Amino acid sequence: MKKDFNKGLLLTSLGSFWWGFIGVLYFEYVSFIGHIELVIHRCLWTVVILIITTTLFSKWKVFLKIFSNKRNLIALFISGILIFINWAIWIYAVATEKIIDASFGYFVMPIISVLLGYIFFRENLNKKRIFCVLLVFISILILILFNFKSLPWVGLIIALSWAFYNLIRKKINVDTGVGLLIESLYIFPFVLIAFYIIVKGGYNDFSLMSPGLSLFLVLAGPMTVIPLFLYVRGVELIGLGPTGMIFYITPTLQFILGYFYYNEDFSLVKFVSFIIIWIAVILYLKDLYEAN
Repeated sequence: MKKDFNKGLLLTSLGSFWWGFIGVLYFEYVSFIGHIELVIHRCLWTVVILIITTTLFSKWKVFLKIFSNKRNLIALFISGILIFINWAIWIYAVATEKIIDASFGYFVMPIISVLLGYIFFRENLNKKRIFCVLLVFISILILILFNFKSLPWVGLIIALSWAFYNLIRKKINVDTGVGLLIESLYIFPFVLIAFYIIVKGGYNDFSLMSPGLSLFLVLAGPMTVIPLFLYVRGVELIGLGPTGMIFYITPTLQFILGYFYYNEDFSLVKFVSFIIIWIAVILYLKDLYEAN
């Protein structure tokens, strides 16, 4: 049990670091092609990578077993829609200089996961953790009350889509990689249609005439699959609450990049609210460490 918990902590931490640092640098660098085409490539090459990994690890029997379960298929259809929304809004945020707003969403998401974990799985929520939850809610209220005219809707959509995605994946407990493949296959036909439309209209940057750029765009697949696999596997091992709090690595790094590297605006109100969130995270992780 202790070994699984430590493994879950490591996997979640690696996935969170990837999203918060490597992923931001990559997707921002290629965002000049436009967020619509970038979302298409992210979905398209994710499917390709997952088909390759499913073949390499001989998991097609697992795929067929999951595919024959109607309940799992319905759940994966819903989670597939949620993950597509999350990908699309996050890339939009990166492409339109709203990385800090996206980080707000990822700051909010873990606390939603903590509550969902308590409601649906009866994950432990002692007095210290309740206090941490209240601190985060206070920080969110500060952001909303003092920045109502510029409500970060991007962050809110990111938070809700990702939190409920994790809930569904935890609920059905299917193989991480194969589950991702089935989710992606639901999206795949729409992605192909969208790709055909932009190519037909001459709006695509992906072309055999630009092999360097095209190969670089193919990396959108592994850039998506690797951290997602690490994080979802972590959820399966240690639950929504703990992984939700560890995930704060992602928005913290996104915030640092958005403010210090990409020079996005950051108000004093946001700074105060973020400090309150960081205090809550430290207290929660300390309690997790003492409990395990």
